Amino acid sequence: MEPNKKVFSLFEEFKNFALKGNVVDLAVGVIIGGAFAKIVDSLVKHILMPAVSLLLPTGQSYLGWKVAVAGKEIPYGLFLGEVVNFLILALVLWIFIVKFLGWVMRTKKEEIVASPPPTRDQELLMEIRDILRQSKAASGG
Repeated sequence: MEPNKKVFSLFEEFKNFALKGNVVDLAVGVIIGGAFAKIVDSLVKHILMPAVSLLLPTGQSYLGWKVAVAGKEIPYGLFLGEVVNFLILALVLWIFIVKFLGWVMRTKKEEIVASPPPTRDQELLMEIRDILRQSKAASGG
């Protein structure tokens, strides 16, 4: 194979892979997920944890919650904020994946189960396809 054709072939394969709907959907999902994580992070840091700080009888915000052990400070308030952040993200992901996408998957499965059997024309076309595949495999192509 010529080098130009090989490079073009690799480029075509990469283009086909990169522009598949699933890859693009995944990229969009990652970007939206990152933005959503920032929103949840802001919700926890600026609204929920300060509200928790108001309920507790300390004069500090959760950022100042620390315990001193052998002269070292352990900022457990920051850790608690991250735990709350994680729990909210996990809850939202669970709702989205299990409840929303699970519902979508069930309806798709129901559509697949409910699809009618192939017509005679479709059966003949499938047989022709299979014969062509067999003859192509037998000829080494």
